Amino acid sequence: MDREKELETLNKITNMQRNLLGSLYGDFFSAAGSSSGSDKPAEAPKTEAPKNGSVYISPEDRERAEKAKEGVENAITNANDALEEAKALFAKDSNVKPAEPEEPKEPEEDPMETLDKLIGLKTIKEDVKELTAFVKVQKARQEQGLKSVPVSLHLVFTGNPGTGKTTVARIIAQIYKQIGVLSKGQLVEVDRSGLVAGYVGQTAIKTQEQIAKAKGGVLFIDEAYALAQKDDAFGQEAIDTILKAMEDNRDDFVVIVAGYTEPMKKFIDSNPGLKSRFNKYIEFPDYSIDELEEIFNMNCKKYDYKVAEDVQHQIRALITARKIENIDNFANAREVRNLFEEIITNQARRISAIENPSEEDMMTILLEDLSDTVAKPEEKKEEETSEEAKAEEAPAETAPAEE
Repeated sequence: MDREKELETLNKITNMQRNLLGSLYGDFFSAAGSSSGSDKPAEAPKTEAPKNGSVYISPEDRERAEKAKEGVENAITNANDALEEAKALFAKDSNVKPAEPEEPKEPEEDPMETLDKLIGLKTIKEDVKELTAFVKVQKARQEQGLKSVPVSLHLVFTGNPGTGKTTVARIIAQIYKQIGVLSKGQLVEVDRSGLVAGYVGQTAIKTQEQIAKAKGGVLFIDEAYALAQKDDAFGQEAIDTILKAMEDNRDDFVVIVAGYTEPMKKFIDSNPGLKSRFNKYIEFPDYSIDELEEIFNMNCKKYDYKVAEDVQHQIRALITARKIENIDNFANAREVRNLFEEIITNQARRISAIENPSEEDMMTILLEDLSDTVAKPEEKKEEETSEEAKAEEAPAETAPAEE
């Protein structure tokens, strides 16, 4: 919005207010000034005797009053018009909002501490710390005027779903900001659908929009191999746009691509430009059963749930069974999160049937909450109604005849 236009409108409002006050009081003061500032005493106006006790108003005073009234009406009209114009201008500018008090922000946790708190991922933590130390030292050498070894900040994350790739990418973005290699440290997460458009020429524009959001931080492309499908001109257009951005913004822009291990290797090898820019791989292994159980317990603690002692081993058995059933495509932490949500949904259904549940009732997960066998309240009513109907339809039993 044009700020000069805003100022012009505000000045119009101020002038309208000044005119309004002038119309109300200007004539009075000017009349008083002319009578008091004159060297000669003002001649008494010619008067006529009032009739029927009414106050006499001279023709001059009557004319002056009519002009003042007309001026007031015009000033009010003009002021209202200016206010309406101002409202319309400010409504178009979404940035002009009343100042809202800022809520106090909690101090940000050190990203390295956040990394250390993650369950498992021992080798990942070591890789990230090693990479961070190397980048930090090379930057310090450069600042001291020493020669630094060129290092690519772009990374390839490989592994199955739910192994923490997005979480670690977000932490790396914050670490890069902390050591001064990125200016903002934000993470922009996209997949093929967020980069590729349906028409020729639009993919580059759509991809550039995501790149613009990620400048100063990290562009995280999940399932990046989907961009390199056979005879996919749109995907190739997105790749070319990203490669150019990596070259043009090498000092303040990082790309992390992620996906299944084998498809990601083929993806990087499919394009010489990708292979030259992505030379650091971090493999995310599947979580162990112990780590998955720990993730489940972490969710319980986070949301104020607790597991009865005789239920804990059953939850472990459920996690193990799900991993065996989906051995080739197990979703790891994501699968545990889904299991947790299923169990607390069953628990909520059970608790809703209790008239006055205690805090202990609402917190505790029981064995019966591990399956969907708990009937919903409406289902119970239907079952009771059905049983009553059957009892009414059944023939009455006759007492055995006495011998």
